Amino acid sequence: MNANLAAILYLVAGVLFILSLRGLSSPATSRQGNFFGMIGMAIAVVTTLAIHPPADGLAWLLVILGIAIGGSIGAVIARRVPMTSMPELVAAFHSLVGMAAVLVAAGAFYAPEAFGIGTPGHIHAASLVEMSLGVAIGALTFSGSVIAFLLYYWLVQNMNVTNTMLIALVTPVVAVTLGVLVLNEELNWRTLVGGAMIMLGISLVVLLRKKEAPVLV
Repeated sequence: MNANLAAILYLVAGVLFILSLRGLSSPATSRQGNFFGMIGMAIAVVTTLAIHPPADGLAWLLVILGIAIGGSIGAVIARRVPMTSMPELVAAFHSLVGMAAVLVAAGAFYAPEAFGIGTPGHIHAASLVEMSLGVAIGALTFSGSVIAFLLYYWLVQNMNVTNTMLIALVTPVVAVTLGVLVLNEELNWRTLVGGAMIMLGISLVVLLRKKEAPVLV
């Protein structure tokens, strides 16, 4: 496949993923969001297989087997998990996405020839930057999603909504304090401004959600 065509197809897939996330943000458009996500993933997978086709029949079998297993697990979970457990399910799936990014980057680092990015010890600089970002963001997504899943699952079961939302406001303050006390990080104006922006963003989200919440009479 032509590299320019592949880039266009990846761009289309990315746009469809964005539309999917936008659709999934509302129950009224969630079905359309799922449809966009499936089309985008299909385009991305087919394009990847066309650019880097499996080497032999066994490799093709592993690809098909992986798609079948993942699709079956997703279908079973989609049918069994109630809508009230959707936040926990999303957090769990986000952790898997982060782990997948880390594994792909690790595979590219140890076998760069398979990805066409160089040879061991001589990987292209742009690819190294891309892999570094993938590992960093993927690891943060995995660990953060696992913590969010476990923490909020327990909090929602044992605390009211107001106290649970306070956790989001306190977490940045605790993180900065631990960084200064434990890791001897410098507390400068950049950190204070960044912390203030985070607190402002979280406060706006909380206020907007409270304003949009339905009032029961």
